[in-house]
Amino acid sequence: MMSDFIDLHVHTTASDGTFSPTEVVKLAASKQLSAVAITDHDTISGYNEALKAAHEYNLEIIPGIELNTRYTGAVHILGYLIDQDNAELVKELHNIVDERDRRNREICAMMQADGLPVDYEKLKRRFGEVIGRPHFAKVLFELGLANDIQSALRFHLEKDQRYYSPRRPLSTERAIEVIRIAGGAPVLAHPFQYRLDDSALQDLIRHCLEHGLVGMECFYSGYSEEQSRYLMSLAQKYGLLITGGSDFHGSVKPHIMLGSGTGNLSIPYSYLQKLKIWHQKTL
Repeated sequence: MMSDFIDLHVHTTASDGTFSPTEVVKLAASKQLSAVAITDHDTISGYNEALKAAHEYNLEIIPGIELNTRYTGAVHILGYLIDQDNAELVKELHNIVDERDRRNREICAMMQADGLPVDYEKLKRRFGEVIGRPHFAKVLFELGLANDIQSALRFHLEKDQRYYSPRRPLSTERAIEVIRIAGGAPVLAHPFQYRLDDSALQDLIRHCLEHGLVGMECFYSGYSEEQSRYLMSLAQKYGLLITGGSDFHGSVKPHIMLGSGTGNLSIPYSYLQKLKIWHQKTL
């Protein structure tokens, strides 16, 4: 019997997760979740596999995405209930792939210059077309240059580290616009991750609202009840829908469990239902 709980922030091997879309579906079913949103970074390629797998279970799969964007710093925008065949969205995602490819080749070149046996085409054959920093971190770990994937990211691939190469992401306003064009609901992901004070966070919310934001992720792995209540109060103040999700990645983030996050998440289906009501009104 399925529960009344959901997870609206889930990554698969289509981006930087370690569970395939099919494996995510099976895990969600084992945890008796009623719905899961596939929100891979800058790609929609995992949704169809997840949807196909979900036919074996009484599990609802929500088409989604997480777009990496640039505001004054990095900001992530989630998109839910998107039309994956929308031409504007598909075109923008192709542009993102080209930019990611440029960055990845630069990282490979820096590693090769240090004599590391890293070949970009081999990486793509091993991990798939969407290569991100966690994949490079896994290689560094396997080469014995880090104790684990997280330390490889921190000490080799983050800003100011030896193999860091910046990306040129979408602007936050363009990401929101593209999601809306694709018929989806743009949602501000994990607001506390940007380390903004109250004034700056509300500035970000107002900026996003001006460009079409409709929701905010108020429940997230590691957020306390007090933090979630505060975000809910901001959502109410600005008329935003409330969402929540674990940000499950599998073994890349082993402390985060599907559905329950770091142990305290329990997101009711009613939040998804309100997203659906909004979506129906915009059709």
